[in-house]
Amino acid sequence: MLICAQYILPVTSEPLRNGAILVRDGVIRDIGDVDMLRLRYPEEEVLDYGVSAVMPGLIDLHTRMENSVMRGLLSDVPYATWLMALAEKASAMEMADWFDSAILGGLDALSSGITTVADITATGAACTAAQKLGLRAVIYREVGAMDKNRVDYAVHSAQKDILHWREEVDSSRVTIGVAPAPVFTNHPSVFARVSDLACKEGLPVAMRLAGSREEFNFVMYGSSPFAVHTMDAKRGYVEIPPWLPTGVTPVRYALNWGAFDAPNVMVVHAVHVTDEDVKKLREHNVSVCVCPRANSQLGMGVAPLDEFLRAGLRVGLGTDSPAATDTTDMLTEMRLGMLLQRSVNTRRFLDTSTILELATIGGARALGLEDKIGSLEIGKRADIIAVDLSSSHQAPTGNPVSAVVNTTTAADVLLTMVDGRILYEKNKWHVDVEVAKNIARVIEIRSKLRA
Repeated sequence: MLICAQYILPVTSEPLRNGAILVRDGVIRDIGDVDMLRLRYPEEEVLDYGVSAVMPGLIDLHTRMENSVMRGLLSDVPYATWLMALAEKASAMEMADWFDSAILGGLDALSSGITTVADITATGAACTAAQKLGLRAVIYREVGAMDKNRVDYAVHSAQKDILHWREEVDSSRVTIGVAPAPVFTNHPSVFARVSDLACKEGLPVAMRLAGSREEFNFVMYGSSPFAVHTMDAKRGYVEIPPWLPTGVTPVRYALNWGAFDAPNVMVVHAVHVTDEDVKKLREHNVSVCVCPRANSQLGMGVAPLDEFLRAGLRVGLGTDSPAATDTTDMLTEMRLGMLLQRSVNTRRFLDTSTILELATIGGARALGLEDKIGSLEIGKRADIIAVDLSSSHQAPTGNPVSAVVNTTTAADVLLTMVDGRILYEKNKWHVDVEVAKNIARVIEIRSKLRA
């Protein structure tokens, strides 16, 4: 198959005008001038996307696909309020609801040009959805227990699920990992136990850390909406007292409890960090996922992206929960993330090429998958998208990278391919899911949640 377009954006090299990509057996076999490749491979099927940019699929380092059904239901509230409202809505969900919601999230991802998702789940719905839809994914089994006496049970349950999930997925496309729950819901010993499990089973680790002021104040001072005086009514089984102020940042707290001992660890958010925190993350080779839209939407703050880049950290972008951002749109995520950094950072003027790298090869490096995905290179997996640049609001397109970052949204995605398999074309699906049936189920679930 030859995929042709006015612009080919390899990401790791200069854009190619009037180019083509040869895909065979799920792998990129050749890249070059469209006329030369047509002569070289005359028998190949040709897909010509005209005035568009063909580029590597977008990599979403943090999402919660199973929360997709809640998008638009929890608007205009700050982080702590949103989190408690989300928990209330979740209590009305059944297992089948989580699965249908995760399918919706996966469809949203594919239609917005996302080919790889990293998802933290306790239910396993995201794992099933990614496998069924053909997405590339890293699915992290969440582990949490505030009561020390329940830690063993929580870890053993997670290990059992992880082994089961591994048997259910295509391991060349879906990787299973483990994720400790946020610090304000966890006994600290969970971090070391998760690291031990990750080392034993060869699992990647992800953790949401240092995301909000409330979390920072909870860890440092023991004072926030997550503090002990709001926990006693719901968590009567926990140690007394269940929390005391530590006097350290969330990153240092997690570090002190062995959270970064595993070889492949990613921190999500990292908004409220100090220079010393960044140094420690670098020393432990921890990658970072920043979520600009969710952090802004929920009033969490702005992650110091420039400091991460200057420190040499592996950094990428995440869309976070659709219940917070309402859309799974990495193209918009890039643009907003870039503009926020330009507004708050006087040291570096973040350019479009850098932000596009964060959404592609940067995300691949953060996951340790840069040898397989993240750029258009011969020998890499054919995770490819085409983005329309023909609309009037996108002219002129002399700089295709700038056009993609500054003018496009999920609505401009023409093609999404994973492992050489076309899963989405504009308004047309090629997935093993009854899309109309899923949408009908989602409408039914949303009605229940509203009630």
